[in-house]
Parts: sequence; C-alpha cells; structure tokens
Amino acid sequence: MEVDIRHAPSFGVARCTLNGGQQVKVEAGAMMAHSYGMHLEAKMEGGLFKGLKRSVLGGESLFVSTYTAPAGGGWVDVAAKLPGDVCVLELDGSRSWIIERGNWLASDASVEIDTKWGGFKSLIGGEGGFMIHATGVGKALAASYGAIEVMSLAAGETVVVDTNHMLAFVDTVSYELRRAVEGRSIQSAKSGEGFVFHFSGPGDVLVQTRNQQQLVAWLNTEIGSRE
Repeated sequence: MEVDIRHAPSFGVARCTLNGGQQVKVEAGAMMAHSYGMHLEAKMEGGLFKGLKRSVLGGESLFVSTYTAPAGGGWVDVAAKLPGDVCVLELDGSRSWIIERGNWLASDASVEIDTKWGGFKSLIGGEGGFMIHATGVGKALAASYGAIEVMSLAAGETVVVDTNHMLAFVDTVSYELRRAVEGRSIQSAKSGEGFVFHFSGPGDVLVQTRNQQQLVAWLNTEIGSRE
C-alpha cells in the first residue's frame, strides 16, 4: 500500500493506493472517497470478542471496513473526525506501535490492530487504561487533533508529555505516568495539569498539538451558557 497525505497539518487526508487484490482496513466512517470498483466489506475484525474489546475499551468502532482493490488497482481516501494531521507508522515485524485510543485510522490488511491493557496508571491518568497496539508488517495510519510533533529519543533520554497530547509511540520506548507536580495534587490542579507521561528512549514519541479534552470542556461551557 502506498500512502499520500494531502492538506496537512490542519485537515489531513490520506490516499491509500492499492494494487489489484490488495486490501486496506479502515476505521468505520473514516472513508472520504474511493475509486470505482473497490469492494467493501464491514465486519467485526477478529470476531465478536475482539470487536467489542476494540470498541468498548479501545475507543474505536465495533466494525472495521475492509476495502479490496479490483484487478486494475484503486485508491481509498480516509480522513479523521477532528481537524488535524495524519501520519504513517511503519511496521517491519520487529516492533509495534502503541496508539492512543480513538486515533487509529487505517492500516494494511497485514497489520493487526488490537486493544491491550496499558496499566492502572494509564487508567487514572485519563487514558481509559487501554491503548491500541499495531503489530505485523506494513503501514498503519494514525490521526491527530492538531499537528503532529515527532520526538526522537536517544537511549536513556526522557521527555514529559501531557496525557491528552500523547498520540503514539514505538514499543522500544518505556513510559511511566506521574503527577505533573510530584506529590502535590493541589498544585497540579492549580497548574491545569493533572498527570503526565515520562517517556524514555530509544524510539519515537508522537505528540498532537491540540487537546481533545479541552475542546470537549470548551464546547460544554459554550452549550451550557446558551441554555
């Protein structure tokens, strides 16, 4: 699968170009357009249990759309729900990518998308406890709210990222969740920061420049003021 990203970083659209018979898995509702002759099949990827786990725990749709190109090949354009960028995550079978719940967009049919427990600390940090794991060989697409910053960490190098700005990281990176102000919950509240991730290299960490939770809070305030 070849991927071409247009209209980035504000309103990213990814065109997935396929050879004849090649398939791409797409998050339900993410297809914007496709070439004539593409065959669509929507199903619970991995069966009922995995579908429910991905939906209820991983923040993705219950069903996954699989597009198969006709003999002459074709393309599928995919776009995210919120304005922002799209990035390509390369998988060679030796490592996996961990993607924030709700941000997986599409992937090669050879890439497995599963939901895994991220630990109790990610649960109390507002990440829902579960994250999306992409494994296998091929390309996976992740969508952000806002633009995407790539932080390439050397071995032992550490960076601190707000939980709501985390987008994805490779599994060679270790992480720990901590209070923004260690041991002082009142100061964390005053600063507007609750929990943060401490990521340690080696590997890449992808950060989204906008915060979805702040958008939700702003919308709730605006809607409430008009009632």
